[in-house]
Amino acid sequence: MSHPIRVPRTRLALPGAALALVVLLAAACAPPLPGQARKSADGASPSEVRMQATEWKYSPLTVQLPVGHPVTLVLENKGTVEHDLHMDAIGVRLVARPGQTAQQTRTFDKPGTYTYECTLPGHKEAGMKGTVVVGEGAAQAAQTSAAPQAAAATRPVPAANVPRLPLPQVAPPVHRTAPAVVPVEIEAKEVTATLADGVSTTFWTFGGTVPGPMIRVRQGDTVELTFKNAADSKITHSIDLHAVTGPGGGARVTQVGPGEQASFRFQALNPGVYVYHCATPMVAHHIASGMYGLIVVEPPQGLPAVDREFYVMEGDFYLQGARTDQGQREFSLDKMLDERPDFVVFNGSVGSLTKERALKARVGETVRIFFGVGGPNMTSSFHVIGEIFDRVYPEGASEPLTNVQTTLVPAGGAAIVDFKVEVPGTYILVDHSLGRLEKGAAGYLEVEGAENPAVFQTLSSPPGSAAASGH
Repeated sequence: MSHPIRVPRTRLALPGAALALVVLLAAACAPPLPGQARKSADGASPSEVRMQATEWKYSPLTVQLPVGHPVTLVLENKGTVEHDLHMDAIGVRLVARPGQTAQQTRTFDKPGTYTYECTLPGHKEAGMKGTVVVGEGAAQAAQTSAAPQAAAATRPVPAANVPRLPLPQVAPPVHRTAPAVVPVEIEAKEVTATLADGVSTTFWTFGGTVPGPMIRVRQGDTVELTFKNAADSKITHSIDLHAVTGPGGGARVTQVGPGEQASFRFQALNPGVYVYHCATPMVAHHIASGMYGLIVVEPPQGLPAVDREFYVMEGDFYLQGARTDQGQREFSLDKMLDERPDFVVFNGSVGSLTKERALKARVGETVRIFFGVGGPNMTSSFHVIGEIFDRVYPEGASEPLTNVQTTLVPAGGAAIVDFKVEVPGTYILVDHSLGRLEKGAAGYLEVEGAENPAVFQTLSSPPGSAAASGH
């Protein structure tokens, strides 16, 4: 049988100096309030402030720092993508990859209230910003000579001097009777280019084009995909292929920082045409900046032969300011979340498939368009004015529909449309949600060849019209 231990009740008397020492030690060991510097025991070593970053916030949001005392700022990245912490006015910049920490020791001699933020694209707009107060109750933000330099660095680039992105090429058909191992290499590149006349923006791309390069394989092939992120990129990127059966479509193993690369292998199990895109948080921001493309998985017997194949993808773009503003424009998170695109375009820019960049065919030829929607938000009602699709493979399905006027393609979806061109002229590719025509969703298919009056013939036109003048 056990008995409780009884401690005699005695009065503990301490000399005054010893009692004072106990009080000081208790104060030194007590945890600081959230956002306050943890003081060192000797009073001379740097104090420490720990701050956590996740998607899309910092904790704490307000930090109190002492004046004239060294402080070590520690950034812990508890998120799944890279974050930084930047206080431009006082020269603090911390960068941490997922699961890592970064730190910097500084002495702050000037009281004031400062802002800190994550400078990676879209992160501040998503909520990653807070306040640092140096000194007791200081309220005036510091001004530094670096501020005018920062403003000059972000001055709009004259859009007239910025080229368009090049157009992606159609990958050739697969002419094999047996599966093979197919190596594929794709690099993420951040490129400033023209989006519309007088308007440029920074695209995030696969391979420097929007959409990214077409991947084309045969059902049963084993694809060995190497994904790289250019060394001059500012942010982590990845790739998620809807043709992949596996975690994240490959995105879980390809979260790649600037200058890094990753690779994985997958088997193309199902035939069809599939979207691929970046899947780094915030995923919609990466897609809205141009990171999407198509992978075609042909059935073992291949697709029916046609004379010409084209590669077209629709995407919606969201920019700060008014839609008519000129110059270099930055991404708008608010517009993207509200689904209010400034531009809805084919292949990365307004007019990308017009004039000298128009699609070309001849009378009597069969045409195939691999059409996809990167999004991130808009669904497309794809239509070619003046044509009827002979065959449509909806969402890349194996069995086609026939005699289709307009086909619905969801964001993150794709289709194959086949048709024969029988009359010369200009055929306009549109999203038949026609308000988007005014935002850029138009392309031209120029068909040359002999007239075909049995199919189409002009009987009369108003004087001065294009038909009357022969154009």
